[in-house]
Amino acid sequence: MRYAFSDADTAFREDVRAFLGENLPADIARKAESGQRLEKADFQRWEKILATRNWLTVGWPADQGGPGFTATQRYLFEQEYSALPTPRLKQFGIGMVGPVIYTFGNEAQKQRFLPGIRESRDWWCQGFSEPGAGSDLAALSTSAKRDGDHYVVNGQKVWTTYAQWADWMFCLVRTDADAKKQAGITFLLIDMKSPGVTVRQIPMMDGDKELNEVFLEDVRVPVENRVGEENRGWTYAKFLLSHERLNMSNAARSRRQLNRLRAQASAAPNPLRSERDRIATRLATLDVELSALELMELRILSALNAGRDIGADAAKLKLRGTEIAQALSRLALEMAAPVEGLSLDQGWLNGAEDGVPGAAMAEYLNLRKLSIWGGSNEIQRTILARSLLDL
Repeated sequence: MRYAFSDADTAFREDVRAFLGENLPADIARKAESGQRLEKADFQRWEKILATRNWLTVGWPADQGGPGFTATQRYLFEQEYSALPTPRLKQFGIGMVGPVIYTFGNEAQKQRFLPGIRESRDWWCQGFSEPGAGSDLAALSTSAKRDGDHYVVNGQKVWTTYAQWADWMFCLVRTDADAKKQAGITFLLIDMKSPGVTVRQIPMMDGDKELNEVFLEDVRVPVENRVGEENRGWTYAKFLLSHERLNMSNAARSRRQLNRLRAQASAAPNPLRSERDRIATRLATLDVELSALELMELRILSALNAGRDIGADAAKLKLRGTEIAQALSRLALEMAAPVEGLSLDQGWLNGAEDGVPGAAMAEYLNLRKLSIWGGSNEIQRTILARSLLDL
């Protein structure tokens, strides 16, 4: 499948390539390239650079303060962005709650919250999953009871990524315990500095500190922080999750990783022929699978430009994109030198210049989460089965 880009699109792509190449800070690029972890200050420094061109909120329409990119421009931007050792942008504000606010929020909420997201002043986390409500998110039990001009929120959220850095949390709460479980849910915006909010870190296999539990005990949330109508939160959550899954194919980033592994295989000392052939076969297989994913992206791009509904394609992108990313991380671990491959030197991973370098094991362990992140892959297969096989 060939996709013809216009002269204007080609010029746009060259502009993006030049700006990113000239403005990506060297220290941030070095950390991202080597697999060292970035701090919140690193992310915000880079995001503020993107914001000077209004390129942080690439999917936002112009009338909501975004750049107003066409579907093709957004695709080209993401291609160029992922071709460099750039930080993975945190989507909680720009790709999740931002679109919910400008689509379903009132004018006061747009004026209050959207500028802080566009300018990387306010960081958000996602209060969806609970100990008893993961893949079955509609089973959530965190309650919000109306008390005058406030909701009083009690409950627990889990797997809340970067809650320790967040200024705000967008949160699903149950406001009607007697309604059908999808019908009694409300979408609230909660200030993380509110009394009664407690964040507790969840240890991770790779030693990172991105996951948390969030406990909500009699947290008072102004009614003005409710997005949309009471008990309509499930509608807004489905809208948000469709945006999240569209951002999860990461084909361009996976292509960059595949090219790095190819170069690594070529530069390695001659291994046993059987091992060399095995690695070559794995690289070729992943190349074919990734090419198919890239063609799927172009097909979806054509549909978006034609104004067609993409239906279950978001589930396809999420499913295949995460599987390929995990397969690449597994191959990278197999190809790493024994010491570096097995290293989990937390000092080095957190940015120290000394210690044992090597991020292959940490990346492999961390990316196990992709199978459940943004809706488990089993759920995506169910969505596809219902859509394509009429089950």
